[in-house]
Order: sequence, then C-alpha cells, then structure tokens
Amino acid sequence: MALVSLSLPSPAASSSNRLLASSPSPSSGCAGSRRGLRAASHGSLTQTAAPGRRGDVRWRAAVSLSSFSSFLPSFFNNNREKEDEEKAARLKEELLAAIAPLDRGAEATPEDKARVDEIARRLEEARPAKEPLKSDLLNGKWELLYTTSTSILQPQRPKFFRPFGTIYQAINTDTLRAQNMETLPYFNQVTANLVPLTSRRVAVKFDNFKIFSLIQIKAPGRAQGELEITYLDEELRVSRGDKGNLFVLKMADPTYRVPL
Repeated sequence: MALVSLSLPSPAASSSNRLLASSPSPSSGCAGSRRGLRAASHGSLTQTAAPGRRGDVRWRAAVSLSSFSSFLPSFFNNNREKEDEEKAARLKEELLAAIAPLDRGAEATPEDKARVDEIARRLEEARPAKEPLKSDLLNGKWELLYTTSTSILQPQRPKFFRPFGTIYQAINTDTLRAQNMETLPYFNQVTANLVPLTSRRVAVKFDNFKIFSLIQIKAPGRAQGELEITYLDEELRVSRGDKGNLFVLKMADPTYRVPL
C-alpha cells in the first residue's frame, strides 16, 4: 500500500516597547502625568490589541487550513480504497459465476474463455496483488477452480480419462516450494522450487513427479516455467503463466506445508 511553518507575532514584547516609548517624563505635572499615562496606556492598548487579534486570526486560519489540507488526501484515499474493495467483491462474484458451469475450463468455449479472461483482468485492475511473495495469504493449499492449461485439463482425452477429482496447488513462500496435486483418478503429484523474479513473478523449476502417488520420477531439466500472481486475498487467487494460461484458485488449507 505538508507541514506548515508558522511565524507568530509577539504582542507582549511589542506592547512593552510601545509603553516605554509613551511614558511621561518626570518633569511633567501630576495631572499631566496622569493624563499622559492614561493616553499612553489607552494608545498602546488600542494599538497592540488589533495586531494581536489579527495575528490570532491568521494563526487560527493557518492551522485550520493545514488541518483541512492534511485531511483531504486521507479522505480521498480511504474512499478510493473502499470503492476498490467493493468493486473487487462484485467482480469476484461475477468471476465465480462465470466459471461455475465450465468444469474447471474443460467445457469452456472460446467465447467463455474470452469472457472469463475479461472479468479476471478487471479484477486484477481493481485490486492488483502487491508483493504477494511477501504475503502470508499466499501460503497453503489452493483448489483449482478454472484454468486454460490443456496440460492440466487434458481436453483431448475421453471425459472418463480426464482428471475429475479435485486438483490442488500448494505454495510456501518461506521455503520457496510449490506442489501440484491431482486426486481421482490418477493421484499424480509434482513438486517444484520457486525462484523469485519480481515481487509478483517466480520461475518454477519442477524437481520430482510422483505417478499414482507411488512411483517417483525425477523431472527433466526442461520441466520449468513461470508464474505471476496477479490477484490475491484470503479466499481467491488469480495467476498467469508464461505460456498465457490463466489460473483461478480458492483457498483450501492455509496450514498445508509443501514437502522439502
């Protein structure tokens, strides 16, 4: 995610100087002295009171203006943040409604994909992820709700040979580890090391595949890619891969730890 320097007049010092300058001399008569004192006192008080009031008015006006000026940016920022949060909440609902009937994207038509991508981009613009790799919100196991990745969806296969159980992706930022997990029917898994490229983007270097959760195979050196986290909150994450694929996930278990 100005100070105003004020120079205040010194009415007391000014009045004192004027009083000394107006004091009667010892050679003056008593009555004259009294009249002189009264005149001096009256004159000095009259002369100093007005500047004092003007100085007080100027001081109050400057303080009021400074307070008002410092209030304005905070007021507008708070309003903007509130509007962005409300807009993001509406777009989240719209995105979830759009992907709900698409079988994680396997049944999406080109028109469906374009509409989902457009909603996702509006959500990313409303509240872009700021330094998600430093956020605890990223940690845990996420359930895949939608993707355009054909390597995950396997749309070319008959439907009963496609992954139809829940698919998860887990990330731990403290260890820079990630894991993809299929459930039914194959229970395949793959783990990876993450290398931060920016505060939002990582290089993904896969190290081990596990087939049927039993047979472990070392990943080839070419098994790598990139992932950018473009939207993140407590419930929803939107990410984009280096091949242009879109991923929408919801939090399933924030306590999950990826094996080292």
